[in-house]
Amino acid sequence: MGLNKNYENQLTFQVERRRATVELIKLISDLWYENNIELVLFRNQLIDRNVSEILNLIEYAKEFIEKPISVFDTVEIAKKIQKLNLPPAKLDLGKLAYEFHMAEGDNIGAFVKEKLKDAKNTNGFKPKDVILYGFGRIGRLLARELMSKTGKGKQMRLRAIVTRGELTPEILEKRAALLRKDSVHGRFKGSVRADFKDKSLIINGTTVFVISANNPEDIDYTKYGIKDALIIDNSGAFRTNEALGRHLKAKGVDKVLLTAPGVGVPNIVYGVNQKDYDPKNVHIFSAASCTTNAITPVLKAVNDTLGISHGHLETIHAYTNDQNLVDNMHKKYRRGRAAALNMVITETGAGKAVAKALPELKGKLTSNAIRVPVPNGSLAILNLNLHTKTSKEDINSIIKKYAIDGFLVEQIRYSMSNELVSSDIVGTQEPSIYDSEATIVSSDGSNALLYVWYDNEYGYSHQVMRLAKYIAQVRRFSYY
Repeated sequence: MGLNKNYENQLTFQVERRRATVELIKLISDLWYENNIELVLFRNQLIDRNVSEILNLIEYAKEFIEKPISVFDTVEIAKKIQKLNLPPAKLDLGKLAYEFHMAEGDNIGAFVKEKLKDAKNTNGFKPKDVILYGFGRIGRLLARELMSKTGKGKQMRLRAIVTRGELTPEILEKRAALLRKDSVHGRFKGSVRADFKDKSLIINGTTVFVISANNPEDIDYTKYGIKDALIIDNSGAFRTNEALGRHLKAKGVDKVLLTAPGVGVPNIVYGVNQKDYDPKNVHIFSAASCTTNAITPVLKAVNDTLGISHGHLETIHAYTNDQNLVDNMHKKYRRGRAAALNMVITETGAGKAVAKALPELKGKLTSNAIRVPVPNGSLAILNLNLHTKTSKEDINSIIKKYAIDGFLVEQIRYSMSNELVSSDIVGTQEPSIYDSEATIVSSDGSNALLYVWYDNEYGYSHQVMRLAKYIAQVRRFSYY
C-alpha cells in the first residue's frame, strides 16, 4: 500500500511540475514578444521549447551547479521580471534562481528587483538591417536564427540574401527547400515560402529579398528599403580587407562581417577580444574560424590561471563541402579522397590564428587537423605544457568556474557526462564543449590533455550572431 501511495504522490508531483512549466512557457513567450526580453536557463535557449525539454534543462542545471533549482522557482522569478517593465534584455533564470537560494531572505520580488536594477540605465539602440551575402551552410543557419529571434525586430532584421547566378523560380524554390529542411539540423521551426514575383523568401510571414549579383559594389540596397546595413559575408569569395571593402562601396551598407579567417582585418573570437575593437571606428570584422572559436575560450581560461608555455592542437574535424564526395582532383593534398570513406590528415591554421585573439600565445602552439567521416560535430585535443602544476580536479574546477560565471559563460559549456559522443553535441550554442571526464593530467602536473568538442556549424553560427550584435551595437542588457 505504501508503494502505491508513493507512486500516486510521484504522479501528482509530475502533474504539478508540468503545469508550472506550461505557465513558464507562456511567461517566456509574453516577455519575448511583448517586451523583447529573452529568458534563458544557464545560457540554454528557452524560446520555442516544449515542457519536457524545459524540465530536462532544469535537471541538467541542478546537476551542473549542485544546487536545488525547481521549475516553481523559475516561474516565480519570471513573474517578478514581468512586473518590472524592463527594457530589452537577456536574463538567465537559472543564475537568478541559484543566487536566490544562496542569498539570505525570502522576498523574491525584492531580490529580483535589486539584481536587475541596472537594466533601466542601459541606453537605447536602433534596429540594424542585416544582409546575408552567400547562402551556404553557415548562411542558412544564420537565417534560421535571425528569423527565429526577430521578435518585434528591435535588434537585427534580416532584410536580404545575396546569391550568385541567375535567379529562376526553380532556383528560388530550391533555396527555400534548403532552408526548410537540413539533413544535420532538422526542420526549420517556422514557415518558408518562395515568392518569385517579388524575388523574395517569405520567412515566418516576413519578406526577405533574394538578390542575384556577382559584384558586391554593384548592388543598391536602398532600392529595397535597406540602409546602414551589416553585411554578413559567408560566401567564401572575399577574405582580404581590400576584397571585403568592396561591400562598403554598395549603397546602403555600413559594416561587414566575414564568417571565416580574414587577412588584414580584425579576427574576433567573441567573448575574448571583441572589446579591443570599437565598432564605431572599425567597419570590417572577421569572426575567425569554427576551430579558433572552439579552442580560444578554453585556452584563455587556462593561460590566465595556470599559464601555457607551449602546446599542440589536434583537430578531429567533420568533413566539409571543400572535400570530394568521391576520389577526384583537389588542389590540396589528401583532400581529393572520398570524404565519407576516409580519415584525412590536412593542415589547419587554428594554432596560429589563436594568437590574433590571444597575442600572449603567439608562437606557442602548433596544430594539425584530421577530417573524419561525420557530417558535423568536431573535437579539438589540446596538449598543453603549463607554467603552474595542476591536477585533473583543479583544471576541471577552473574551467567549470569560467562556464558558470564570468565573461566566457556564453562560450564554454561544461560537460560532466562520461558517455559524450560527437552526435550529442550537435545543436549546442556554445562554441566550446569542455569534456571534463576526458581530461588527462600528467603525474607531475605539468602537462594537460584537454578535449573540447564543438558543433562546427551551429556553435560557430551563434558566435557569429553574438559578434554581429556587438558590431551592430544592439547588445541588450544581460544578466547571466
